[in-house]
Amino acid sequence: MRIATFKLNGQRHVGQVSADGKHVTAFALTEDQAHHGAQPIIDALAAGHALPELAGTPHDITHVHLEAPLPVPRRNVWCVGRNYHAHAKELQASVFKDSNTDTKAWPIVFTKVPECVVGPTDDVQLPGAAVSEQIDYEAELAVIIGQGGKNISQADAMQHVFGYTVVNDVTARDVQMRHQQWDMGKSFDTFCPMGPWIVTADEVDGRNTRVRCWVNGELRQDGPTENMIFDIPTLIETISRGITLYPGDVIATGTPAGVGMGLTPPRYIAKGDVIRVEIDGVGSIENRFV
Repeated sequence: MRIATFKLNGQRHVGQVSADGKHVTAFALTEDQAHHGAQPIIDALAAGHALPELAGTPHDITHVHLEAPLPVPRRNVWCVGRNYHAHAKELQASVFKDSNTDTKAWPIVFTKVPECVVGPTDDVQLPGAAVSEQIDYEAELAVIIGQGGKNISQADAMQHVFGYTVVNDVTARDVQMRHQQWDMGKSFDTFCPMGPWIVTADEVDGRNTRVRCWVNGELRQDGPTENMIFDIPTLIETISRGITLYPGDVIATGTPAGVGMGLTPPRYIAKGDVIRVEIDGVGSIENRFV
């Protein structure tokens, strides 16, 4: 099942996307419920309730404005750094130079504030040279938690996955490195494009898919998720150590090699650039930087 959040005639809805991806039919939700995007659907299923009924007729998906499936996340987006070997190597002398050199020791975990989430086709706002001149892209698979929990074991972790979506973990590299922690350089307004919908875990296995990124039509990133240093069960086990995960929590699982900072010379995002991120079995997002 694919669950999308969308606007039609200025009103937010949450709906089920058809198998061919061409139509979306809204669930019968109140305006307040729909404000939270797919969150009430995830909450209902996590509590063992049935899906809300579908209401009305299907809409041509090209006639609605797709938003992030969770446009107002209930808390920060969990993120993982240095989770593909080739990416770890390309930034070992910069972003990761002060990190533990043993890439298999522990995952690097940070967060992005909820307010930076935007939709799959929304513009991303460049902050201006006075704030940062090193804006970079990071194509990532994001896990959506269904059943919450604390101290979740690797063996049980996949039972807690509701589904998956696509994320671009946009990053201000100079700010990221200046503060020696990553939240500020990762959390600028609009720096988390997400979408185009959530695909439930019964339709795709995030452990066996592929992440790609194009900049102005040029393929820059292409990596199978099997190449993750820490797989999805390990990430869920790690993040839930002493911390309760809740339905709707988002975990961005790291990016493959090919980011702008890792190129020689580095190639950062410029005004007018269009970044497309696509994940097999999930979908794609495409955002212009303005």
